[in-house]
Amino acid sequence: MQASNDILPATGPAIILVEPQLGENIGMVARAMANFGLSELRLVNPRDGWPSEKARAAASRADHVIDAARVFDDLASAVADLNFVFATTARARDSFKPVRGPVEAGRALRARQRSGQRTGILFGRERFGLYNDEVGLADEIVTFPVDPAFSSLNIAQAALLMSYEWMKSGLEDETKTNFSSPEMMPATKEQLHGLFAYLEGALEARGYFRPAPKKPKMVDNLRAVLTRAGFAEPELKVLRGIISSLDRFSPAMPRGDGSPGDDPRRLPAAAARAVKAKDKD
Repeated sequence: MQASNDILPATGPAIILVEPQLGENIGMVARAMANFGLSELRLVNPRDGWPSEKARAAASRADHVIDAARVFDDLASAVADLNFVFATTARARDSFKPVRGPVEAGRALRARQRSGQRTGILFGRERFGLYNDEVGLADEIVTFPVDPAFSSLNIAQAALLMSYEWMKSGLEDETKTNFSSPEMMPATKEQLHGLFAYLEGALEARGYFRPAPKKPKMVDNLRAVLTRAGFAEPELKVLRGIISSLDRFSPAMPRGDGSPGDDPRRLPAAAARAVKAKDKD
């Protein structure tokens, strides 16, 4: 199948798969591209032909990438209209081409795209990657910092990594995420000390501080644990509610089973004995 003569706008690097073997892998590459804003997929002599329903199914609704994919008979034709091309590889090559990591490569692609250049990234076959003469058609090499003892990446994984670096390079803040946790006002010291006092009182009533001479140190440790996290006011309310529930209710007398004050086990010993004596009369 010959390539289309249509020229797509330079919205990002073209992802070029050289002799991909499985439609499923092509589809997963398309999905990775769509995740990070890339849409131009070029296929060089796919083994099982094109189009591929297996690729479409694996693309998980990245149909715009699958529908726009172009097929070429050879790699030279696939890169002919590009100004700059990276070749991905996991092994050292006998060449004088510059080698970059994915972060640097993503930034370099972004800079060239902003200057109006058309760029591309080559990915080799699933089994053994790119031949040396195919790497020779690229301008530079990009490789990933993987474990040398297990350096082979699936083409969809490699495409995902480069697509991610491409998108990240265009962010004003590379650490920014699409959503964040809600902003909460830190609790005041008065609120925090109130929680300490409440918790200490509840623990004292249950005889937690034993032996008594160790109580000051136990209190210090308790406060150290609770101040380390830097609680916000809503978080203190949650903790106080938990402590309150534990303080007032038990499995033997759960919430909704009458007033906790009616449980003799929660009354002072003298009052408890009076209630028991009354029950005997």
